[in-house]
Amino acid sequence: METPDSPKALRPALYLLPSTMSDAPVSDVLPARNIEVMRQIRHFVVENVRTARRFLKRADRSICIDELSFTELNEHTPASEVEAMLAPLLEGHPVGVISEAGCPAVADPGADLVAAAQRRGLEVVPMVGPSSILMALMGSGFNGQQFAFAGYLPYESKARAARLREMTRRIAHDDQTQIFIETPYRNNKLIAELASTLPGELRLCVACDITGPGQTIVTRKLSEWRRVKPDYDKRPTIFLLYR
Repeated sequence: METPDSPKALRPALYLLPSTMSDAPVSDVLPARNIEVMRQIRHFVVENVRTARRFLKRADRSICIDELSFTELNEHTPASEVEAMLAPLLEGHPVGVISEAGCPAVADPGADLVAAAQRRGLEVVPMVGPSSILMALMGSGFNGQQFAFAGYLPYESKARAARLREMTRRIAHDDQTQIFIETPYRNNKLIAELASTLPGELRLCVACDITGPGQTIVTRKLSEWRRVKPDYDKRPTIFLLYR
């Protein structure tokens, strides 16, 4: 029996549920509405089942994980299998999408499922939550009107150098902030590489452990980064370049 305080039943839709990016308490990062929505969903499409189960339990210990169904969607999932993940939604059930960290469908395989839902005219509901890309941009002091996220830089040296030249060109000619990431154990090496190969007047923002207890967001000219020895080894980090 419903009471005046009972949550309103969810309409069938694809709910994009941001997850935490650190060990900070879930209530410090996500609004209560997200938790309310999670409690009512029984079908989830997730990037990693183990991570998703742990996140849901952290969000609300009363959630019975064993009563939920999980389907993995990650970079190894064949494109031919994505459409079938909408089956519970087509049967009238709400479906939640959870990324490994942060906002699903932003630099994330969940975008393929959203595209499939849009093709079928199904409702998509993005929920409020942390995005390391946007939060790093917010804290950098760089241009938030024109920006691009480049993902990982190429590993091969010639391709990497060409990408950095192109990014430098876009900063100069398009007034565009450049945002990218690196494998965490290479963070320190990347900073040293940028400082030694790019113009010293360019500014580099290093945003580390966003939303976590050790969060740092530091912007300096590359000429200044050359004189310091930062230690961001094995820590989740976003890098931004601008003039």
